[in-house]
Amino acid sequence: MASSNPRRKSTIYDIAAKTGSSTSTVSMVLNGNWARYRIKEETANRILECARQLGYNVNMKARGLRLSRSGLAGMVLPHYRNRFFAGLAQTFEDHARSRGLCPIVVGTQRDPAVEISVTETLLSQRVEMLFIAGVRNPTPLNELCTAAGVPSINLDLPGDGAPSVVSDNRKGAHAITDVLIEKLLARGHAPDELVFLGGLTGEYATETRVAGFRDAFSARGIAPAHDAVECCGYNAAAAKRALASRCEKLGRLPTGLLMNSITAMEGLVQFMATLPHEAWKTTVVGCFDWDPFAAYLPFDVTMLRQDVEKIITEAFVLAEKFDPEDRSLILVPTGFGKMFEEAEQTKEFDR
Repeated sequence: MASSNPRRKSTIYDIAAKTGSSTSTVSMVLNGNWARYRIKEETANRILECARQLGYNVNMKARGLRLSRSGLAGMVLPHYRNRFFAGLAQTFEDHARSRGLCPIVVGTQRDPAVEISVTETLLSQRVEMLFIAGVRNPTPLNELCTAAGVPSINLDLPGDGAPSVVSDNRKGAHAITDVLIEKLLARGHAPDELVFLGGLTGEYATETRVAGFRDAFSARGIAPAHDAVECCGYNAAAAKRALASRCEKLGRLPTGLLMNSITAMEGLVQFMATLPHEAWKTTVVGCFDWDPFAAYLPFDVTMLRQDVEKIITEAFVLAEKFDPEDRSLILVPTGFGKMFEEAEQTKEFDR
């Protein structure tokens, strides 16, 4: 296919006529913006191939990204501040590189506008898959990926627009609550003083963990206190304030505390640091998250570890056999570990 007039340069009007596309569609494709405007990949490739055959000077960015594999794999996540999200990012990078892909990981600070903008940017760079971690409403991001023909997988928090891989929050919370109740009973304390602290009302992870917390009581034929659950957010300062308020009302620490995240746990540690040492031994603490440094805290701590390796492995399986109609939810079991053994393993992780 060639222009009938060898002196005349091909234009976007020629490409539009040959491909049956509008000039605006041709322009967006040639400028490398087709994914952002939800133009089908098949249409984009047809336009680029026609432009090549007509001798049109195609934008090299558009041409390089659309006519060949990019070799890029993307992940968005809220932040890197805790070991869980940092572990997801590191494990994702390792798995991507083992497949010959170049990983791109971007933190969004849980800002929905940033999540959309980052997703559009990654799609414009033609990532071959996108893992969406810790996004409270991933559906708009899934829809962008679907329009661009890019597989997307939700991690940590599920969504309705793509398959999801998350920790089994309910069973995990049941298990750690049961451990804490046993410790309270062994100390001669009533279990109904056990408090669940942190997270957000209406959020999937928090709601399923609260359900697991209540399940553990129900299985024993007992009930937690009416004010046992306090969803004060994922914020150390908020957790510290909530603990201070409870401590003021009781005149002491609650005898049992289950912190919903490592950030809430940070608030607890900050608050405990203001108390005399003898007060530290009056309570048992659990945390739905894990950090090896907890092994060295001077009070009783039980931590639940989420299986980052399994989450990422399952996500790559879904991405590599991606079905656009798949909306499955894969629950990955959590578990307890020996703190000092895990601390040693973490040395290798952090190298």
